[in-house]
Amino acid sequence: MNRTLCSLPVLRVLVSLTLVLGLAGCGEGRSPQDAAAVSAPVLDVDAYIAETTQWRQRRQDSLLKPDGWTTLVGLHWLDATGSFYVGTASGNEIRFAFGPAVLGKLQVEEDRVYLIPAAGSQLTLEDEVLEDRVELRAGGDGQPATTIGFDDGKGQFTLIQRGERRALRPRHADAPTRLNFAGLEHWPVDPQWRIEARYIAHEEGRKMPIADIVGAVIDTPNPGAVEFQRDGRTYRIEALGDPRYGLSFMFADRTNGKQTYPAGRFLSAAHADENNIVILDFNRAYTPPCAFTDYATCQLPPAQNHLDLEVLAGEQNYKRPDVVGRAGG
Repeated sequence: MNRTLCSLPVLRVLVSLTLVLGLAGCGEGRSPQDAAAVSAPVLDVDAYIAETTQWRQRRQDSLLKPDGWTTLVGLHWLDATGSFYVGTASGNEIRFAFGPAVLGKLQVEEDRVYLIPAAGSQLTLEDEVLEDRVELRAGGDGQPATTIGFDDGKGQFTLIQRGERRALRPRHADAPTRLNFAGLEHWPVDPQWRIEARYIAHEEGRKMPIADIVGAVIDTPNPGAVEFQRDGRTYRIEALGDPRYGLSFMFADRTNGKQTYPAGRFLSAAHADENNIVILDFNRAYTPPCAFTDYATCQLPPAQNHLDLEVLAGEQNYKRPDVVGRAGG
């Protein structure tokens, strides 16, 4: 879709009018949110549209990187302990869609997973040929996951942890979902969907249970919530993640299942400023990875973040083309 925003002079008038109305309301009884609007700089609409357009292009480029979300080619759950051969040959207990006939043997224990490379498989670890047994780690707490490369760097796989379950997640640059990517579609950039919200901090250490599409529930840091107004109504959504690195939001709205992905969308924002203001830029609302691949394990918006509102901004539902070669789990 990516249509050019029409009637830019009208939008400049609307942005300026918003600031004038805020100034007209200066005086006693002004709320902190009103005060922040008064002191806010005039938005350069042309620069804002250009910056948002560039952000959207970077977002699409990230999906198409050799290790982006469109490269997933499998999700293989390790629900039993024991030894299992991994590779593309039919005799393997864990069959990949890409790679050598036999990559190696997986040893699954109660609390650890090891990989023994097969002779001639040319697996790599940190760009070095892997010759000995290695423990696979799922990563977390600031530590990266162990990444095993194959097919001369075109493929890789990692171990992931979802609740109590573990799985192997392979990727490949030749994934059909990457080679046949259909492109992202958006609503035109609309500065009226760049909204100032009031941040409300929660008590330190608060967490919220967040479920994903495979049934795992993870207690996720919930540092606060934001409240914002739209069309005369006040809405509230809970923020997730470590506020030192910004705020994350998963939200559902009345466009889901029609114009946007059925389960909802994601949004990132900088942490609140000194006036407890958070900028919610719904023009950068984006679709979760599950729209692009069958092998992601996306988290779902909590009930508190279901908005009785049509958010007609940001990324629209991805129209995934019919492709062949999707690997089984």
